[in-house]
Amino acid sequence: MSRRYLYLAVFTSGMTSLAVELSASRLLGNIYGTSNLVWANVIGLMLIYLTVGYFIGGRWADRSPQYTTFYKIMLWAAFLCGLIPLIARPILTAVASAVNDLDNLSGMEAGLALGSFGSILILFSVPVTLLGCVSPFAIRLAIKDADDAGTVSGNIYAISTLGSIVGTFTPVLFAIPALGTTRTFLLYAGLLFGVALGGYLLTTRRLDARLLLMPLSIGLLSAIILNGPMRPAPDHMRLLYEKDSAYNLIQIVEDERDGMRYLLLNEGQGYHSQWHPEQVYFQRTWGYFLIGPYFNASPYTPDDVQNIAIIGLAGGTIARQYTAVYGDIPIDGIEIDGEIIEASRKYLGMTMPNLNVIIQDGRYAFNQLDKRYSVVGIDAYRVPYVPWHLTTVEFFEEIRDKLTDNGVVVINVGRTPSDRRLVDAMANTMLHVFPTVHAMDVPNSLNTILVATRQPTVETNLADNFALLDRVTYPILGDALETATQTLVPVTPSKTLFTDDHAPVEQIIDSMVIDYLLNRNTP
Repeated sequence: MSRRYLYLAVFTSGMTSLAVELSASRLLGNIYGTSNLVWANVIGLMLIYLTVGYFIGGRWADRSPQYTTFYKIMLWAAFLCGLIPLIARPILTAVASAVNDLDNLSGMEAGLALGSFGSILILFSVPVTLLGCVSPFAIRLAIKDADDAGTVSGNIYAISTLGSIVGTFTPVLFAIPALGTTRTFLLYAGLLFGVALGGYLLTTRRLDARLLLMPLSIGLLSAIILNGPMRPAPDHMRLLYEKDSAYNLIQIVEDERDGMRYLLLNEGQGYHSQWHPEQVYFQRTWGYFLIGPYFNASPYTPDDVQNIAIIGLAGGTIARQYTAVYGDIPIDGIEIDGEIIEASRKYLGMTMPNLNVIIQDGRYAFNQLDKRYSVVGIDAYRVPYVPWHLTTVEFFEEIRDKLTDNGVVVINVGRTPSDRRLVDAMANTMLHVFPTVHAMDVPNSLNTILVATRQPTVETNLADNFALLDRVTYPILGDALETATQTLVPVTPSKTLFTDDHAPVEQIIDSMVIDYLLNRNTP
């Protein structure tokens, strides 16, 4: 029976190890996002801790090959795993404040790299190392005869790996969407603690009352911490909604000074949508999506805009502006996170009857549509996490095939004050599919809007169409066109080409980060 229970302990430990690793990315994503840098830190450091644990666990088992020692290791690992999310918020916030320069994107990237590394080092080193001790310790306990060493070792590694498989899928598919990140940590820590405590009692036949202090302290801290927000609202903001979805930490906040509402995701840097009951146009990136079609030859009028598809709907700011300008034209909005849709309908006025919401991955959902569009807008890019499969030649070919003869595609691309490599690579990729690409730098931001036209076009078309516009009838469109004509910049395509086979998007972004870390004044 002791061996069978030992196998259960190994399975639970393997499950907890992977559940903690995957939940770690969500925990860090609340502050630092989920770029390759964060994932590299998560995976790399977890492997280091497990490696150390394997080494220590084997030596520990030889010196104290006792079941009580084994289960105490698991009890402490479970206790410390449960502590991780409860102490994470002040630690992550402190690290972010120490290394993040929020005045510019490069500073944010420096914080992303250093902060995620330091946070994981602090939070996960001891519990994951203890989890790494479990398998070699279990092998030492399970082997009674040297002739069975290979079979026993193979069984334990197989059972541990099976637990890891369960720990890979269940947090992502079930626990995090249903419970949130913090309670997911507590769930798996609780399962591990329960199995370890059961094994300890089977071994000793008596309860050490001091062990009860572990779950009691976790419960007390949970009661205190879980009643507060996962991330405080920015200054002068009131938190209206917060939820940890399968994809994002979602917050909707309201500015107490002017009643403006904003959608914040993950680390909370940057507004993903904006809403006000009496205002539609905000002189931000979303307004540029209104003017994309006017790069077509003059005369091009608002009546020529028949419909739009939006990849990266978020809180529906683009859709709301399109409805305000063009009336009840059909809008297909694609958003991967259904929780964002639910929150936006309740708090951001995303209730337009002409908006068809599709909850699915952007590229897959777009390819299922059977329409042709006047405009396809893509607002799914944000440094440091840019979906590479939405940047390739093949993707833009799929878009081109669903555009009308004079259709356009409008994209919001991030940059830094001194580094336009991502913008230039995107321009080059789009020029392999479309005859013309135009660029506009959004004032007071680190965003560039790229507009690709299905027909050959010239930059002066924008001013020509603006001159013909009735600004009394279309005041919002007039303001957007006026801003756009003043912010045109030359298109400078690089030699980098993104394809489905090779799309080094994240390498470019990571290089931008490294350049900043090495030299704050990167030219």
